[in-house]
Amino acid sequence: MMGTMSMLLFSVRLFLGLQAVLSLGLGGRNMWLIKEKVLQSREQRVQKHLVEKWKTFAAVGSVKWTEPKEGLFPQPLDHFNRRNNGTFKQRYWVNAELWEQQQGPVFLYIGGESALTSYSVLAGEHVDLARKYKALLVSLEHRYYGASINPDGLTNQNIHYLSSQQALADLAMFHEFIDQQYNLTRNNRWICFGGSYPGSLSAWFRLKFPHLVFAAVASSAPVQAQLDFTGYNKVVSRSLSNPVVGGSPKCRAAVAQAFSRLDRILARGNTSGLEADFKSCQKLNGNDDRGEFAGNLADIVMGTVQYNEEAVGYSIANLCQIMTNENLGSAYQRLTVLNKSYMDRMGLQCVDNSYQNALKELMSTEVEPFGVGERQWYYQTCAEFGYYQTCEDEGCPLSRWLTLRSQVGPCAQVFGIDPGKVQSAVNFTNDYYGANHPASSRIIFVNGDIDPWHVLSVLKNQSRSEVAVVINGTAHCANMNPVQERDPPSLRQARQKVDDQIGAWLAKEHLYPW
Repeated sequence: MMGTMSMLLFSVRLFLGLQAVLSLGLGGRNMWLIKEKVLQSREQRVQKHLVEKWKTFAAVGSVKWTEPKEGLFPQPLDHFNRRNNGTFKQRYWVNAELWEQQQGPVFLYIGGESALTSYSVLAGEHVDLARKYKALLVSLEHRYYGASINPDGLTNQNIHYLSSQQALADLAMFHEFIDQQYNLTRNNRWICFGGSYPGSLSAWFRLKFPHLVFAAVASSAPVQAQLDFTGYNKVVSRSLSNPVVGGSPKCRAAVAQAFSRLDRILARGNTSGLEADFKSCQKLNGNDDRGEFAGNLADIVMGTVQYNEEAVGYSIANLCQIMTNENLGSAYQRLTVLNKSYMDRMGLQCVDNSYQNALKELMSTEVEPFGVGERQWYYQTCAEFGYYQTCEDEGCPLSRWLTLRSQVGPCAQVFGIDPGKVQSAVNFTNDYYGANHPASSRIIFVNGDIDPWHVLSVLKNQSRSEVAVVINGTAHCANMNPVQERDPPSLRQARQKVDDQIGAWLAKEHLYPW
């Protein structure tokens, strides 16, 4: 029992962050470090949220906090080849504290490209809704991430068992497992939730298993796979110019000017000045290192836009305050200040711009049961999704060294996947799921218009029960976080729309026989 504050905080500190809504995209080291910073920020917010809830219950004499049940259960390694008897242990959590057993629905939180934690059934939009609708809260960690992987799972021989199709089959098996464990009936309707890649899985679970899943909420879900994701940095460009979030045309122009000068210096090949100005850990030896360098700097801008206001100091407004401050010198000099500010927050003395070091990290097959799964997610981009965020078109304000060739090339070096075949994999994914026109029902697609990923999601209602909610001025998966006082009205209204739609579907389910 969690009857004391210390037990509550112990649960909160199990790992960093709210697991699966953090990521997507390759990015360089800086992008992954920003993601970790976002995780820490989310940990702090969730801790504060849970402590305030604990105080509220304690004030009225009710401290019935129950430690969420963590478990492991065996999953087939390959759902599509019954002659393969291999299995792995998949991790899950259950919180039955809010559940009304006879009629209460089941709210499934879907894990993604990082370790899952007990937060998945303790805090967030879906937990607030579970409290209202008296739902059983369950969550499932994605295969091959976190602790849900065999020791040899990351080898090139075994990593091919990692796919969205296998993950959906895992969810179906988990559905059966929970049904048996809790004696569920048809009255206990399943609604699934996910954000980012798990948002896509949420929509696809409803699409592919409509007999198991009653409804789905898909937040910031890029359901359309795309090899050359030029739209990502087009949104970055618009967001840097958007006054709603502290941007301006002047800010966007300054960023573009700084990267333009950066590219000219890189093209000349004499990079000693860049290495000093931007605190590179080593000399930039050849085009691969120069591309890594340019990508790491671009990550600071891209990550700030994607996770706007998610972590202290990482907001478009703060970035633009630096990039429009003429007292700091030229646009190039302001970019050095932005980089220094980033390094200070991360506690970095220098930035590792070695391409070979990056490859070495991606080639590591050592399993770590926590944090984000860089090797795993890179494999999924090569084998299923693409999503390579390039900057080769005229409207991109960042470095032209962010090329498709440089981002897809390591598929061969790391996994032996022919870069020329990645497009075929992307095409199959879109054919299999329907891209951004999935022919389904009872799905809510929620997106923020600042989020660069929203352009690959569903942005208009596809039918009366395939609903799109676009939030003005919010970033990646903002609606999934616990409610905060500083939440803008547009975000509050979006959460209410989700609530109203779920309530209507649960109340009128007999009207929807499909």
